[in-house]
Amino acid sequence: MDDIVAIENWFEGTGYPVIIAGPCSAESEEQVVDTARALASDGRCHIFRAGVWKPRSRPSSFSGMGSEALGWLARVKEETGMIVAIEAGTPGHVEEAIESGVADIFWIGSRTVSNPFSVDEIAEALRGTGRAVMVKNPLTPDIDLWSGAIERVYGAGISRLAAVHRGFSPFGRSRYRNMAKWEVPLGIRDRFPHISIISDPSHLAGEASLVPEVAERALKIGMDGFMVEVHHDPDRALSDRRQQLTPVAFSSLMDRLMAGWSGVSGRSPYDMLQGLRDQVDSIDYQLIELISARMEIAARMGEYKRRHNISIVQIERWLDIARSRVAHGRSAGLDIPFTEAFMKLLHHESVKIQASVDSDHNPERDHPQ
Repeated sequence: MDDIVAIENWFEGTGYPVIIAGPCSAESEEQVVDTARALASDGRCHIFRAGVWKPRSRPSSFSGMGSEALGWLARVKEETGMIVAIEAGTPGHVEEAIESGVADIFWIGSRTVSNPFSVDEIAEALRGTGRAVMVKNPLTPDIDLWSGAIERVYGAGISRLAAVHRGFSPFGRSRYRNMAKWEVPLGIRDRFPHISIISDPSHLAGEASLVPEVAERALKIGMDGFMVEVHHDPDRALSDRRQQLTPVAFSSLMDRLMAGWSGVSGRSPYDMLQGLRDQVDSIDYQLIELISARMEIAARMGEYKRRHNISIVQIERWLDIARSRVAHGRSAGLDIPFTEAFMKLLHHESVKIQASVDSDHNPERDHPQ
């Protein structure tokens, strides 16, 4: 896959890092055109994005305006000269958008990437069209599934090809809407050294106020560009309103990113030590969030034990935990004393939290340690 074309070379005049911006969904002609005009006025948006067909979790959610929106995007191209990118979820979307002459770039979304049959069908629809394609990561942090989607699109003869990191669906509470798991896009870079990797800090953060810190983190890791959701009036957005920036906030974000950009392409020889540090940081944050979730469950257990007058410490349960976790740690290659010490710390904190819940209601009750 040495012939994959870097995203800044897809179209004449595109800068680096590549900036893709626009609303989550194309909702009305006024919304699309006003947002595009604001981005064109800023001058740092190279590609305008908008969801025409939106795959939603629930059928009652706004799922895009469909074919009608293609005419609005044609007006954007005519008035601003910006390149246009849209999502394709079916071969029919590809065919209709190409027939309209609107889409210069297609992206394949996370839900679609999670289904290899759908990726195959879309890749075939794109074969021979000359369109560029961006492949978002799947919903789960499965690097093989993401790699497979990239390979399927490349196999259809598409060399203007990029990957988009938008984070992974969390299984519990998280600071961000999605888990970053930076080690996964770094793994994609290892597998496909020539592919551009674009950061989608809007979907990863889930909150407009958190987008800048996610974007700065992505910049330090060496991402090749950003896909940012921008809406001329986010409070009235019909989808993902909380994560969309205003045009003013977008300009502020660009100021921050350009000030922090070293001017060195992410495809330059990468600092291996920094890459390993980034992976450690990602795993550490995930560990902290998992431990926090564990302690929340401990508090609920404490409340249940209080209501039913159950002793906080169950010796048999603790011995089972100690044995099973040490055995699992050993099979995972961890040092036995380390695993024992770590589990004792977790258990001590869990008991302390349960005792705190109980003492709030029964201050005179003795608690076993």
